[in-house]
Amino acid sequence: MSVTAVVPKLPEVTPFRRRALAVLAAVLLLAAATVLANRVLPGWAYPVCGAVAAAGLLVLARFAGAGWAEIGFSRRHTRRMLWFGLGGFAVVAFGFGLAAAIPALRVLFHDGRIGSPGFGQLMWLALVRIPLGTVLIEEIAFRGVLPALLGAGERWRWWPVLGASALFGLWHLLPSLALTQNAAVHQTVGGLPLAMISVLAMVAAAGAGVFLCWWRYTGRGLLAPMLVHLATNSGGLVLAWALIS
Repeated sequence: MSVTAVVPKLPEVTPFRRRALAVLAAVLLLAAATVLANRVLPGWAYPVCGAVAAAGLLVLARFAGAGWAEIGFSRRHTRRMLWFGLGGFAVVAFGFGLAAAIPALRVLFHDGRIGSPGFGQLMWLALVRIPLGTVLIEEIAFRGVLPALLGAGERWRWWPVLGASALFGLWHLLPSLALTQNAAVHQTVGGLPLAMISVLAMVAAAGAGVFLCWWRYTGRGLLAPMLVHLATNSGGLVLAWALIS
């Protein structure tokens, strides 16, 4: 009897199985990242954690066979991504400016989580912590890697988008526990149990995730939602700081 006859044949790793394993690994990586960033690591490590996790997700996606264009990095559509990103950035900036000009709406920017940072700390938050620790990982994960692994390809497909957006909602579980520090949230739903406020916040985040996915596929790449996300988070922070200073 030959040696090869008694050696068991290993099961073939099919492309579907490889992507399924990559999805599981991505979810576990994101779960670890959100716990580390929100409960374990010091503040300075927040952007480092986001950047490292984003790199790990890209490695998983490539291992599973996802192409760069599927993930949202396409050289063919760079100009389109940039125009859609800058257009969304301008719309968000205009909306924030309008809200700041209306006294009744300024309460939206009264957020106790901001504290009273100096100008240098503000620049750290707006230009480093948020872009690397929030925007980069969230866009690569929930508008790039997960939709690609779930089968979206380069075009909008409902189930991959809904799956990635539902996970985006769950990603906001820990941050949602501090939402009542925002004055507008406290005035609107402050009387509700914290668990209900958290659920509402995650549902809202999932809805925002669907919109950002739509912007990503309309703009043909991740740069489009990244700029919108940056305008919302960093722009909102800078405006809130300016209003309370």
